[in-house]
Amino acid sequence: MKSKILLVDDERDIVEFLQYNLVQEGFDVIIAYDGKEALSKISGKPDLIILDIMMPILDGYEVCRRIRDTKGFETTPIIFLTAKAGEYDEILGLELGASDYIQKPISPKKLIARVKSNIRKNDGKSETVKSKIEIGPLVIDREQYVVYLNGKEKVFPRKEFELLYYLANNPGKVFSRDTLLKDVWGTDVFVVDRTVDVHIRKIREKLDKNFDLIETIKGVGYRFKSFE
Repeated sequence: MKSKILLVDDERDIVEFLQYNLVQEGFDVIIAYDGKEALSKISGKPDLIILDIMMPILDGYEVCRRIRDTKGFETTPIIFLTAKAGEYDEILGLELGASDYIQKPISPKKLIARVKSNIRKNDGKSETVKSKIEIGPLVIDREQYVVYLNGKEKVFPRKEFELLYYLANNPGKVFSRDTLLKDVWGTDVFVVDRTVDVHIRKIREKLDKNFDLIETIKGVGYRFKSFE
């Protein structure tokens, strides 16, 4: 079965150009020209979303946020397209749950490679992970992409959830920032070490301060406490 791509950009010439290349590679392509239309088109259940940031009505950041809050789209890969360059913009996109980040002008070959890589990684994750981790009052449900602490649901964007799950699934093991970037974000995405620190800080803020499970190993990286 062909993978389905939702392609969102307000520049029609870019949409036409990318649609042609995606179709040539065997993908089915759904098109939207602004953020509001994009949200109405996710009912088509795309396997991956290519999303421009600078758009009218709703920008890409807000669309990404709303998609991640929609049940069933917690893990759908989202690739941001942007003419903006800067670490802040990239980190913001990743914090909101984007899977990848490509700057314009866009190389069709690079885009196709990133699309295939993100779909492959997303398919692989669903086949190899445990469905649920329970540690005292903390429950991490990988199947539903939700976290509960003392019975109350805590909202975690995609990358925060994946980072928490990854560490919790390997208690007592120390991971360097480079390893976390490679295993959680993937080798196809360029992000800086600080990205890990930002995500760890946000995870800690959402967990009870008296229930500090993630330890900082100075000069090395991070470790999830082992209770064995």
